[in-house]
Order: sequence, then C-alpha cells, then structure tokens
Amino acid sequence: MSKPASKHPQPTYRFAVAAEPEYLPEESAPGAGIFRFAYTITITNTGTAPAQLIARRWVICDAHGHTEEVKGLGVVGQQPLLQPGESFQYTSGCSLRTASGTMHGHYFCVGEDGTPFDCEIPLFVLEAADPDAPGASSKGRVLH
Repeated sequence: MSKPASKHPQPTYRFAVAAEPEYLPEESAPGAGIFRFAYTITITNTGTAPAQLIARRWVICDAHGHTEEVKGLGVVGQQPLLQPGESFQYTSGCSLRTASGTMHGHYFCVGEDGTPFDCEIPLFVLEAADPDAPGASSKGRVLH
C-alpha cells in the first residue's frame, strides 16, 4: 500500500551565486608583488523556502599555484537569512602575489527546518589589467 501524497511539498534549499571581481590598481604595488582585488558577490535564494548562510570556505590560488584556504562564519560579519527569490550582495577583497589567480569555494547554509546544505561558489578569475594595454579593463572574468 502506498503512502498518500503530502499536502505540503518538501521545501527545496538552493542558493545561486554570482561573482564580479575587480582589480584595484590604487591599492596594489606590483613591484612588491602585491595585487589587490575586490569581488562583489550576489547570493540569491532560488529555493522554495527561507534559508540562512552560516559559514564560508574560499580557496584562493595565485598564478604560481600558491593556494590559501580561508574559512569563517558568515560574510562581512553577517549571516543573512534569505526568503525565496531574495538576494544579498556584499563586497570583499583579497591580495595575490601575482597579477592573476582564481577563487572558488562554498557556503555552508541551513534551511528553515534545520536542513544543512552546501552552496558552490563558482570559480572566477582575478586578473590585473595592464594599464598600458589599449582597451585594458580591470574587470575579471567569471567562469561558469
């Protein structure tokens, strides 16, 4: 005998993440091997129920393969609770020893009923623009 269908469908917990990196030449010192980048992250609740971002894990890699792992609670001092369809945006930064590198990682999140889930942060490229190159841009590339 089969179970009767539930009147309330199970909630789905899912966040989508978009990243927009930018090179910060005014905060960088290329001769000293210091390349500063900002990145703006937009997190959107694409699930069917409220969920909260609890913690983060970043993997930052420079062009020489030097990798740094960064873990912590929340983002920019917050643990945002997002309703379905709601977005949260923040800007943070990092330094590299080389003019280019990558970042990726994941967020640890919890649904309104306590269900834990991970949200992938897609790999994106950090790239210092050559200020002398024609049409140079300081915007990085996002890889999907």
